[in-house]
Amino acid sequence: MSQITRDINKITRAIIGISGKLILYALIILLLAEGVTRGYAFGHSIFYATAVEAAPGTDKTITIPDGQTSKESVQLLHDVGLISNELAVEIQLKFYDYKIQPGTYTLNTSMTSKEILQALNEKKTEETKDSSN
Repeated sequence: MSQITRDINKITRAIIGISGKLILYALIILLLAEGVTRGYAFGHSIFYATAVEAAPGTDKTITIPDGQTSKESVQLLHDVGLISNELAVEIQLKFYDYKIQPGTYTLNTSMTSKEILQALNEKKTEETKDSSN
């Protein structure tokens, strides 16, 4: 192999190595940006929860039986369309130290998850709909 061919191969390897590193760094930056964006959105759903629907919303009546776990109760809230993010609501339950009380509740889709949890935390057998209605 001539000296020129060796020099060309050396330069080519250097360019490929630098290109690979640049691609790797770009990928890391994109993953970090996506992680920060999703993390912010998830934190926002925990601390600044929004309602599933705008007022006046829709009334939904649910019954929480005695002995039902909080995870099952949160699943029920999601299934009837009162909340959109189960994990965020489970974290809110722990963070705000709410306990879901058994009973029958009439809740509204214009209520935030925090308002719903506050209503379920009270020991009432019938909960009225959102006060904005």
